[in-house]
Amino acid sequence: MAAKAIVLRVGVLRSWRSRHFSATSEQDAKAKWHTLPPVTATVKGQGNQVSSSTSTTALKWVLRCCPNLPRTLVHKLFRLRQVRVAIQDNRLKRVTAKDTLNSGDCIVLPHSVKEIPIPKQQQLECHTTAKEISFIRSLVIYKDPAILVLNKPPGMPVQGGIDIKRSLDVVAASCLKYEYSEPPRLVHRLDRDCSGILVMGRTQTSATVLHSIFREKTSSASDDLGTENRVLQRKYRALVIGCPRRPRGLVTASLGKVVVDNGKSDRITIVDNSSLLSSQHAITEYRVIGSSSHGYTWLELSPLTGRKHQLRVHCAEVLGTPIVGDYKYGWQAHRKWSHFDLSDVEESSEELLKEETLPFGLNLNKGSINEKQPRLHLHCKQIVLPDISQALKHVQSDSSYDLSQVKALELVAAMPPYMRRSWDVMNSS
Repeated sequence: MAAKAIVLRVGVLRSWRSRHFSATSEQDAKAKWHTLPPVTATVKGQGNQVSSSTSTTALKWVLRCCPNLPRTLVHKLFRLRQVRVAIQDNRLKRVTAKDTLNSGDCIVLPHSVKEIPIPKQQQLECHTTAKEISFIRSLVIYKDPAILVLNKPPGMPVQGGIDIKRSLDVVAASCLKYEYSEPPRLVHRLDRDCSGILVMGRTQTSATVLHSIFREKTSSASDDLGTENRVLQRKYRALVIGCPRRPRGLVTASLGKVVVDNGKSDRITIVDNSSLLSSQHAITEYRVIGSSSHGYTWLELSPLTGRKHQLRVHCAEVLGTPIVGDYKYGWQAHRKWSHFDLSDVEESSEELLKEETLPFGLNLNKGSINEKQPRLHLHCKQIVLPDISQALKHVQSDSSYDLSQVKALELVAAMPPYMRRSWDVMNSS
């Protein structure tokens, strides 16, 4: 009798433990994973077309849903096979970064990713002052549901890097969300000391389309030669030392990166052998706007490709006219720099001569050609691109839409005060 009681108790205990640990395992399994939103239809751009798609890769969907996760960590999760997709009966299946997802699929990640601290650059968002927010918003020259356009001030880096504490992309994420839940995204770059038009996508969808437009502009640049109806057009204003031999022309010179200073830094230079894997074809149209007897010339530069330091290198090494204030590629021309003598030039505005310090330590008044050390005189003055907001509305009713059919947006940005000062000085001399 006692033996039977013991057997009964053991059976009950085993049954209870089985039910308890089964329920606990299910709870642990749910707690172990972090589920991302189901895959939805996306919009992509290719060439001059934008189209809707119900499929995307697992990598792209994770990056889209988890913008705070470092990209290196996301790739590591895929390498360790810790990214999975929910299938029938709530079972999980491992997926690779290149696997295609369909609309409605749910990706799950290890729950520990929710404990990943926000990158230091994003932590800076909460330290933006009211004066800084007002200043950044004053840079906005155009805004619609799809894009934001800023007149970037010279001296402010677009992205973070070594010894860069406040970059424009991080500050924009804090100041320029407006009514949106997601921050605006960069779709192209400007050098730190360059000023002018900077376009940002307000949503992941619009940023994807804009990325495609800027990439296509570079890859199909050779096909755009001599055509006026380019999907994307950019015009820069530059003051150079010297004057090109011809009043207008086309520069087609491939660029490559070389290491200098015993590996401490690098620079872009002209590459004669364009067959090298590291070379990138680069094409620039130029036109002389005006010149002076002092040996300076205003140029209009239209890059058909978007290579790093393209305009600066083409001006300095191909045209032989380095941009004023470009000490990286025009240091020899600046060794004998002699600034303008303003003794006989009427002061156009006392405001331009004031030393006004703006937020982020910026000073836009100093650096004209009448000073001993001028700043970089390169400004993205105009961009013409399709009205992305209208294009995305058409995509909702038409799965494939030609961007060339969309009306163009013509965006213009005023030059910074020190460049306007140089312009006035040259016109007055």
